[in-house]
Amino acid sequence: MNIHEHQAKEILKEFGAPVSNGTVIFSTDNIKEKISKLKSEKFVLKAQIHAGGRGKAGGVKLVKSISELELEAKKMMGKKLITHQTGPEGKIVKRLYIEEASDISKEFYLSCLVDRETSKIAFISSTEGGVDIEKVAAETPKKIKTKKIEFNEKGPNEKEIEEIISVFEFDELQKKEAKALIISLYKIILERDASLIEINPLIITKEKKIICLDAKMNFDDNAIFRRPEILKLRDLNEEDPVEIEASKHDLAYIKLNGNIGCMVNGAGLAMATMDIIKLYGKEPANFLDVGGGATKEQVSAAFKLILSDKKVKGILINIFGGIMRCDILAQGVIEAAREININIPLVVRLAGTNFEEGKKILDDSGLKILSASNLNDAAKKIVSAIK
Repeated sequence: MNIHEHQAKEILKEFGAPVSNGTVIFSTDNIKEKISKLKSEKFVLKAQIHAGGRGKAGGVKLVKSISELELEAKKMMGKKLITHQTGPEGKIVKRLYIEEASDISKEFYLSCLVDRETSKIAFISSTEGGVDIEKVAAETPKKIKTKKIEFNEKGPNEKEIEEIISVFEFDELQKKEAKALIISLYKIILERDASLIEINPLIITKEKKIICLDAKMNFDDNAIFRRPEILKLRDLNEEDPVEIEASKHDLAYIKLNGNIGCMVNGAGLAMATMDIIKLYGKEPANFLDVGGGATKEQVSAAFKLILSDKKVKGILINIFGGIMRCDILAQGVIEAAREININIPLVVRLAGTNFEEGKKILDDSGLKILSASNLNDAAKKIVSAIK
């Protein structure tokens, strides 16, 4: 789960990390009153959307007076921002963050994340702050330092912290502040189930103080049930309505840009299904994983979600029954197809637990369903059917 920058900064502040003072607004009324606690003559106005690249899209403005702030806020609120992460459809700005402007001397990059490959906590630091870290990694990888920490309750030790911050060449006072920041980030990962914390840029002010100027946080969706304080930060305006509906049924759904809907059980099977569709020259319309133990009702809901996308011209169902029984899936598909009155090609490949029973249910349904013997056969049939 993603959260907004202002929410990430509140969490950083809660854990003792240095952040600039700011306030979030949801309307442009009475701005002067809303910023009354900010002690600055200059402000930074930031659009709050779940996407990077806001500055280049006009979503970050430095303003030098309250009157200018009021003018720019009215321009920004409700604006559609199109960045490299939003796609061409963009995102509508529905909240703004106003913070005290900082006099920047230097900019750095610092992040902390769960490294699933090694089961460690990775810290990434670079002197190239304020730009896309992906660009730095591609063009000047030597300017990025990665330090992986063994997971433990105490967090990184003195030597490990020294390695993490060594690239910044801080003075002694800054080192002390940076060490406290590293411990704060580790605690957020540990105590809030964050999967990623990114500070870009981490700055040194002209007064030689460290400040987390911009912040991004992601949280482990599988741990949200035990983090109600994080779940309440969820902004449904930033999520696809179909993906929200999918989450209500405990389904994993991600909308893509193709026209072949995919229903599978298991992420690995989903990736293989999408890859083979592309191999035969078409594009998947979605990633939809019904999971290993889906009920008939969940399968029916999944089917309806796929068909809610008007771009879908055909559906490929690829199920390998383990815990998931193929006859249960078949019953859910039949119920949904009859309710919606499906009129697009449907190819089904079943294997594993009760696949013969499932195939019989589909064959006896009276619906126009194409059976496939394997994944390759299934991909060929659905691609041919929508040409």
